[in-house]
Amino acid sequence: MIIRRYLVKQVVSTSLVVVALLTLIMMGGRLIKYFGVAAQGRLDASILFSIIGYRLPEFLTLILPLGFFIGLMLVFGRLYVDHEMAVFNSSGLSRIQLARLLIPLTVIYLFVQTILMVWLSPWGIRQYEQLVSTQAVRTGFDLVRPKEFISSGAYTIYAGSLSEDRKNLKDIFFYQRAEKEGKPDVMILAKEATRVEMANETASIVDLIQGRRYEIYPGTPKYTQAEFQSYRLRLESDKEAKFESGEVEALPIGKLLEVKNDPVIESELGWRIFVPFSMIVALMLATALCEVSPRQGRYLKLFPALLIFASLIVALMAIKTRISKAEVGIWAYPAILLVYAIAAALFSRKQKLAPKIKKQIQRVRS
Repeated sequence: MIIRRYLVKQVVSTSLVVVALLTLIMMGGRLIKYFGVAAQGRLDASILFSIIGYRLPEFLTLILPLGFFIGLMLVFGRLYVDHEMAVFNSSGLSRIQLARLLIPLTVIYLFVQTILMVWLSPWGIRQYEQLVSTQAVRTGFDLVRPKEFISSGAYTIYAGSLSEDRKNLKDIFFYQRAEKEGKPDVMILAKEATRVEMANETASIVDLIQGRRYEIYPGTPKYTQAEFQSYRLRLESDKEAKFESGEVEALPIGKLLEVKNDPVIESELGWRIFVPFSMIVALMLATALCEVSPRQGRYLKLFPALLIFASLIVALMAIKTRISKAEVGIWAYPAILLVYAIAAALFSRKQKLAPKIKKQIQRVRS
């Protein structure tokens, strides 16, 4: 059908532009954050775009419904502003009938959203966690660059030169802040350092040669000094470099189905199953809220409508938290979607209901 193809083309192109723009904004903020971590030496800059790629499906699970809804609002609004809706209405097609023509497209979006939430997003989170966990054990001398001060957690390290295999360093400066108040900071100066490979060891083991070790008490003139010919230094993994684990969010759908009577698992399972149906609610809300006067412009109702749809996403996220705390059951997900769907249906019938309600009020007053 020509009208269906026309509407589908308009909605797809507009929603994809919105999704791309929102993705660029959100992922740009994340990329800046990761650049900051890399600048501190706690993350290899070469994996930044891999991290962004793995996190992309997770972000799309929230961006895609929002982009689809905004695309619908903009397209329907343009139909009103350009008087195309008046032509459709004079031809016997109401906006509800036009919305029905978009049901196959909505089902496709729902299917894509389901794939993102059930498979791609957990897979991306698992790959992301595996990648950053590898980076989390990069400590101390793993991060050293010649003639640069590198900070990693409580450590600050400087080396005048570094061998290609990163096992031998010269002109070493090492400073470690005390973990507890009242304990001394440690400063070590050494002519040479050699990495020691040890099996089943996550920390960095380094043998320092010909140097001095100082224990300094900040704010006081008190310090101790010791010279050494050989000194073994152990650098623990940088806990600050570790990222939060998704855990439940990263589990495959099969493992979620295996676990029963766990509210956290139940909340995540319901989230993945029911949130894709927000696409259907998006179509219903856009159909109900899109009507504008040509003089008003198609953006007049976009912001309030966007707030209404955003409140649906926020409500679903709040329900997820409540279910994880065993305060409500998994039935709360479809209940919220049903409430918004009924509200959208009522908004769609407001033109028919308003005159009847007005007559009823006049009868009561008389």
